Amino acid sequence: MTDSRRVQKILKKEKVQEFIIGYEADIITALKAIAAANQRTVFIVDDSGKLSAVLTDGDVRRWIIKGGSLHAHAIEAANTNPIYVTECNIDSAEEYVLNRAISAVPVVNELKEILGVVISCYAPKEIANPVDVPVVIMAGGKGTRLYPYTKILPKPLIPIGEIPISEHIVNRFNEAGCHDFFFIVNYKKNMIKAYYNESEREYKITFIDEDIPLGTGGGVSLLRGKISSTFILTNCDTIIEEDFSKILKEHKEKHNLITMVCSLRNYEVPYGVVEIGANGTILSMQEKPSMSYFTNTGTYIVEPEVIDMIEPGKYIGFPDVIQKLKESGKNVGVFPINENAWLDMGQFDTMENMKQKLNIKD
Repeated sequence: MTDSRRVQKILKKEKVQEFIIGYEADIITALKAIAAANQRTVFIVDDSGKLSAVLTDGDVRRWIIKGGSLHAHAIEAANTNPIYVTECNIDSAEEYVLNRAISAVPVVNELKEILGVVISCYAPKEIANPVDVPVVIMAGGKGTRLYPYTKILPKPLIPIGEIPISEHIVNRFNEAGCHDFFFIVNYKKNMIKAYYNESEREYKITFIDEDIPLGTGGGVSLLRGKISSTFILTNCDTIIEEDFSKILKEHKEKHNLITMVCSLRNYEVPYGVVEIGANGTILSMQEKPSMSYFTNTGTYIVEPEVIDMIEPGKYIGFPDVIQKLKESGKNVGVFPINENAWLDMGQFDTMENMKQKLNIKD
């Protein structure tokens, strides 16, 4: 007997369409559809509407990591032998979702046209495998992009709803199984310490004083002798809604010293773009072209030996640390995530977006 409270049956035609892309759709289109449906799965149909394949965010991630193009047809990265159920056997879909950890199963008719979708209603923290590694939060910057807020409060204490952004971050990692936290602090550090020292918590916080600005990389050198295991390094304004056990597994399997979590970003230039040739001739014109690219979220999985590779007392950004390791032949990699899985509070225009995604009401 299945627990029907843990699944959702989507049968309305317009809602079902959110899960469907055409046979000629590319990877970027698939990622946009995954984001729009707020799920991890889309289904690919042929010109007649017949189910051809299923594509998950994991399939896309593996495609990207092995060097596949974002402009390739999504079918190239998809599973062309998808699990599906018929209308009269919809309970089987619930079994698949609940017992086989499949995020979505299509319901089809005799022509294999998709009539509905059964999806998991598990919250990310419920389905994630627990992780218990140290988490280092870079909390020493001045947060100039959030001025004048940060003239009064350090960025880690700026509230999103009723609690500071940094506490949202700590709570997410604590729910995932992490108990040991390190805050690298500098600007208004006493305010940060006072906030976290005012009450008992079920996790441990160690404050690392950065007496002079060392950058995101130089600050990590202050962890020397304090961390001896794989750890998570993150900015103090970023929440990643992803199963970190998957990220850690990929990191270990690739034998990376550092794995950077990267998010896809889709950006539409709000103007017509003109390419100019010799003598002022127009080579080409594009009206409001779209760009898709991966960007650094400021979250990393790091091996402890990296700490000893950073020169003490020297200012350096963590991306520069990665570049030096890459140039010396060390293993560094990426873990791509969907753009909806990255919540960023680094700028005013993203603060409100984070509130909405966290379901926080003023």
